[in-house]
Amino acid sequence: MGTAFAAEQMPTPSFPTEWQLGIQAPATPQAEMLHDFHTLLLWIITVISVFVATLLLVCIFRFNEKRNPVPAKWSHNTLIEVIWTIVPVLILVGIAVPSYRTLYFLDRTTDAEMTLKITGNQWFWSYEYPDTGVSFDAIAIPDAEIDVKAGQHRLLETDRHVVLPVDTNIRLLFTANDVIHAWTIPAFGVKLDNMPGRVNETWTRITKPGRYYGQCSELCGVDHSFMPIVVDAVSKEEYQRWVEQEKAGLTPATADSVKLASAQ
Repeated sequence: MGTAFAAEQMPTPSFPTEWQLGIQAPATPQAEMLHDFHTLLLWIITVISVFVATLLLVCIFRFNEKRNPVPAKWSHNTLIEVIWTIVPVLILVGIAVPSYRTLYFLDRTTDAEMTLKITGNQWFWSYEYPDTGVSFDAIAIPDAEIDVKAGQHRLLETDRHVVLPVDTNIRLLFTANDVIHAWTIPAFGVKLDNMPGRVNETWTRITKPGRYYGQCSELCGVDHSFMPIVVDAVSKEEYQRWVEQEKAGLTPATADSVKLASAQ
């Protein structure tokens, strides 16, 4: 069976573009928190970099040998040493508080409405929907079969797409059958290791319908770069229709034909 929905039915897909500046637009609360934390750190490191660069320039131009032929004899300044000890501690605490808050939020949800189990293999992904009994493998589409006119993208397309409903708390379970993989969707703020013999857990809640792309982010062998991920985020009604099609063993085209025949 192919993908659940045609590319022209989906809003603008989320994937890296040439000369892109910044991070992909967030599509989940988790990604929004990570983006906010990234922005906070960017301001902090910018201020620190400017401050250090200013001190360095002052030292270069004001305290050089030409201006100070006789060097100073003092060895330390207690006040300055206290300041440069306390201020970094305060900065680290200021970073730690939102960092731990974000990690706690990303960890897991107690209000999951559905579960998706993701298994890494060399070199493809297996997906299980325990709540519905639906399962399938998603294989990368070879370069020779990529249809650029249909909006497909090299190294990012799979023969089967994960379909998830928007505005739903989704528990994500990660494991692997062979070596360590990492299922990553930048727009979701999700990146977690798939480890053999262990199940890792996180969650997501997609707020925007669309097609979202990701890739394996853990070096896992010769075809590591050929493990793309495609997720179609659709309405809850469309998701239920897709589940019914999967249970009935129908492709989207066949399902449309059955629907048309029943209407007549």
